[in-house]
Amino acid sequence: MPPFEKTQHPKPFKQRKSFATRKQEVAGIRSKFPTKVPVIIERYHREKYLPPLDKTKFLVPQELTMTQFVTIIRNRMTLMPSQAFYLLINNTGIASMSLTMAQVYKDHKDEDGFLYMTYASQEMFGYWEVGPPR
Repeated sequence: MPPFEKTQHPKPFKQRKSFATRKQEVAGIRSKFPTKVPVIIERYHREKYLPPLDKTKFLVPQELTMTQFVTIIRNRMTLMPSQAFYLLINNTGIASMSLTMAQVYKDHKDEDGFLYMTYASQEMFGYWEVGPPR
């Protein structure tokens, strides 16, 4: 499969909007939709094989499990059943698929109030941006 081009948003969400703007946005969302979890999903910056999503911001029902949420994201990307992808929380790890979005949000939400996730294909799994290889 040919690699995809760079995404339409070269800068991550946190760099496109100030902390105050993001915090204010979450406050508005949470007051309007108290049972929804505000999630930002971005493609891993070195991702070459998975297609970009049509949007970055998602309002997710808090009772949804991670399994159900991953299925929704897979469908939005129209992935083949053979294509694997990982949904990393805060660029660090993968949440248990049995957890609800409310539990994941409670444990991993950012100080601005959004829950940040990054999706990537299996090639990047285990890659750490610490420094040059030894």
